[in-house]
Amino acid sequence: MEFILEKAGDIKKIKKHGIDLEIYSDINDHCGVVLVSTEEGHNQEFYDKVSTFTYIVLEGNGTYVLADKEVHVSKGDLISIPPNTRFYYKGKMRLVLITTPAFQAGNEVETQSRVW
Repeated sequence: MEFILEKAGDIKKIKKHGIDLEIYSDINDHCGVVLVSTEEGHNQEFYDKVSTFTYIVLEGNGTYVLADKEVHVSKGDLISIPPNTRFYYKGKMRLVLITTPAFQAGNEVETQSRVW
């Protein structure tokens, strides 16, 4: 069996909409992994047409707004957001994001460019 090892120095890092992303290479077409850090939240409402977004809260707490419904999360919580669900989140958090299938930019639809 082959394994995947991605060294910390090789991880792609970007900033957008108030979040810092460390984007690991897709494990395969079925799964992507991202480490997310934010001081205030993801200041953009969007949905993905195909992927489920599953977040695990490593540190902090915050509020996800899923199709206008508020869901509070804190350290240790897992929240899984199905495709076609509009969402954004607020709070100071460090998160692991797992996308299934792996994220493809063409599947993301922005519904509000700035929420606050």
